Amino acid sequence: QVQLVESGGGSVQAGEFLRLSCAASGSIASLSAMGWYRQAPRKQRELVARFSNFVDANYVDSVQGRFTISRDNAKNMVYLQMNKLKVENTGVYYCYVDDRVRLWGRGTQVTVSS
Repeated sequence: QVQLVESGGGSVQAGEFLRLSCAASGSIASLSAMGWYRQAPRKQRELVARFSNFVDANYVDSVQGRFTISRDNAKNMVYLQMNKLKVENTGVYYCYVDDRVRLWGRGTQVTVSS
């Protein structure tokens, strides 16, 4: 099983961008199911983006056209590019991969101010 560590969060103004990174301790080349959840203040945890297989990505409607999930198998990395950020995108972002069981990172904080 791999271990995951998120990074790249921070505080930005609305309309700006961030790229979140999820570093895996081992190879992710054979793992097709992975993605990002957001825990927003006073809200339930929400699936934001995921790979349903090696090539197809799905997004929650509110981020369609602004967020992009990607992966770099050579670097054992999963990314979430977040463009044109909105205040509603504020929250703690967690990456996950499925490797026999669901594995989680520790989260990274994203704060968007108007």
